[in-house]
Parts: sequence; C-alpha cells; structure tokens
Amino acid sequence: MDVGGWLRSLGLGQYEALFRASEIDDDILPELTEIDLEKLGVPLGHRKRLLRAISGLGAPGTLAGTLAETSAAPAATTAAKPQDAAERRQLTVMFCDLVGSTALSARFDPEELREELRAYQNAVSALVARYDGFVAKFMGDGVLAYFGYPRAHEDDGERAVRAGLEIEATVRGLETRGTERLAVRIGIATGLVVVGDLVGEGSAQEQAVVGETPNLAARLQALAEPGQIVLAGATRRLIGDLFRLRDLGRQTAKGFAEPVEAFAVEGVAAAESRFEAARRGITDLVGRVAESAILRDRLREAWAGAGQIVLLSGEAGIGKSRLGAQLAAEVANEPHTRLRYQCSPYHRDSVLHPFVVQLGRAARLAPEEPAETQLDKLEAILAPSRIAETAPLVASLLSIATGERYPPLALSAAQQRRLTLAALLDQLEADRAVAKSA
Repeated sequence: MDVGGWLRSLGLGQYEALFRASEIDDDILPELTEIDLEKLGVPLGHRKRLLRAISGLGAPGTLAGTLAETSAAPAATTAAKPQDAAERRQLTVMFCDLVGSTALSARFDPEELREELRAYQNAVSALVARYDGFVAKFMGDGVLAYFGYPRAHEDDGERAVRAGLEIEATVRGLETRGTERLAVRIGIATGLVVVGDLVGEGSAQEQAVVGETPNLAARLQALAEPGQIVLAGATRRLIGDLFRLRDLGRQTAKGFAEPVEAFAVEGVAAAESRFEAARRGITDLVGRVAESAILRDRLREAWAGAGQIVLLSGEAGIGKSRLGAQLAAEVANEPHTRLRYQCSPYHRDSVLHPFVVQLGRAARLAPEEPAETQLDKLEAILAPSRIAETAPLVASLLSIATGERYPPLALSAAQQRRLTLAALLDQLEADRAVAKSA
C-alpha cells in the first residue's frame, strides 16, 4: 500500500513527509498507537482520524482496503484527488537549513551522520505538522515546508514564524555525538504561487510550487545567521506586532533584480491582545449598533453592582474581537481594572495557558531573567496573605524553578491541579478586591 496515497485520501497528506522521515511504511502502519502519533506531533483530532482509518486497514469495503487492493496502480488512485490539482493561492514558504553539516560529515561515520540527520528531520517535521504546515521536501540537510497548503488558515504567516522559533530552539537542544550544539538558519517568505502539481515518483514525489516565493525563502535563509529566522516583507506585514523583529534593511538577493526587505525574528512579543497585535491599526467599527448597545447596557449594570457575563459567539472573522475592542476603547477613560485571558489555537493541550500568559504579563516576566528575579516579580503580584502557599504552585505553573526558596511540591497530579485552581481563584478575588478599593 502507498502510505502517502492513503494519507492523502484521508485529507492528511501534510503528514506524508513526516511518516516518510520516521520510516513508517505499510508494514509499520497497522502497529501505530495514539502514543506514537502524539510523539510525532500529530494533533488530537488528526490522531483520532488516523486511528479510525488504521483500524479498518485491510477490511473489505473500507477505503484503506480498497487502496491496498489497487496499490499496483497508485497513479490512477491519486489522479482523482482534488488536492493533487494545481491551483493558484497565497502561500507562506519556510526553508530550513542545518548549519555546519559539511563539518559533521567529515567527523562522523556515515551511519552516525544518518542518525543525526534523522533526529533533525524528525524534529522539524513534527513541529511543522503541529502548526498544520506541510513538509514538501527534504534536501539533504535542508527542509522545505509550506504553510497554507493543502489547508489554508487566516494566520499561516504567524504559524510559520511560531514553527520556526520552536524548530530553532528544539534543534539547538538536540543531543549530538559531538561537543557542539546544532543550529539552523531559517528563511520565510509569503506570496502568490501555483501549487499542487505532482513531480517525481515514489518516495521522491513532491507537491511542486511555481513562483518566486520558494526562491525568496531560500535566499533569506542564506542571509540568516546561525540560529536566526529571517522574514520577507510580505510575511512581516501579515504578522503585525505579534513578534519582536529587527529590521535588517533591504538586502541584495541572488536572482532578484531589486534588494528585498528582510526582518530578523527575535522572539514572541508580549502582546496583551493577539487581535490588536496582528493588526497595525484598527479601522472604525461599522454597524453592530444593536450589539454595541447591549454591551454598554450590561456594563452599566455591572458598574451598578449587578455582576454580568456576556458571551459573544459566532464564526471566525465576523468581528467578535473588534466589538470587544470597541467597548474597551469607549471605557478607556473610566476608572476600571481589566483582566484579559486569551486562548490560543497553538496551545490546545494546555488548559491553563490563558492564565500562564496573563500572570507572566502581569508580573512582566522575561524568559532570559534568572529564576530568582522571576520569583521576586511573581511574589510582587500575588496576594500577600497566602504567598507561601500560592507562590510554589503558580511558579510551577509558569515553569519557574523555586530553588531553596520554597520546599518541593510533594503532591499528586490531582492534588496539585486542585490546589492550583484554588490559588488562581484566590488571586482573581484579590485582584477584584484591589480594584474595588482603588
């Protein structure tokens, strides 16, 4: 059975390169478990879909069984799939290259080098898949990935940059047989392309992209320093102020008649609102008169002492965040305390992620600060009456080492979860009391 064709038939063709890099063929496929797929970085929904399909492998009348029976003619099977048809679309392309691979090949035995490259490729593939990207091709120590194909998202530029940051950190942390750490250079560019033509055969088959965007990503990668991510101007405009960037000015790139814009990514910005950070300037609100009036009415009732909860619900892109931003602007000069907790599509497995971000922002924590400094800042925002009990729990939630300042938490997972939730509620109550007295 052609595993790549099977994945594409499920609408999960973006994992073809990941399965290939992990050497998952038709013999191994039926033995995959949910733990295996989770280790590969496959999201929960896709894991469930894959496991359902795996359970039907070989069964008469199932799609997988049909694929197995027709594996002698894979071209006929794949030709009918809509995702194989070339199409014009906007794509964000990432080109990732391993630094110093030539020196590695001179020091390591070929089999040892193969293991090093496999660990690197698996790490990159898993992280690209986590952000719903598509690994199009491995080129030795280079990896070409698409964001926006075969599935497009409104935030493909942001997904590519977040994946790049995690790739850089993960590869830097990989253990090698040598003394030095591995590093990557990453270039990211966005533009219109024609994508979807199948080129090559068998394991060399890939979804080809026609346009200057992949070339620009490769040229920006060549401009990057080891451990650096460099963006094109179009990608920079898509991501707004979600990341800390450094303007590298216009750079000369081979094959481009004019110098190209280049920006180095220095980290994720400490933005209070992803909505506002992604948009450099918000236009005037048009319409939504009735909805705005309801929000103002509920706000007046809340300020009069009758607590209110308002749920804004609707499909993505209809203006829920914009409506909330409008209300915040209208009361900006009124005395009030606003607590903002935001979920993230990139942290679905972290239930308390909104609280982690809000606490880190309130304490003005910086990742590069020593643990002692972070603890000092954390204690400054916690309710003083119960710091000894809450600080270790909240520090653990924020992954801050407590050292000898607090004893280790000798709790079961269930106990720690229950006490952490209680500590967060106490903190919310303390914030409310401070707001009332202000």
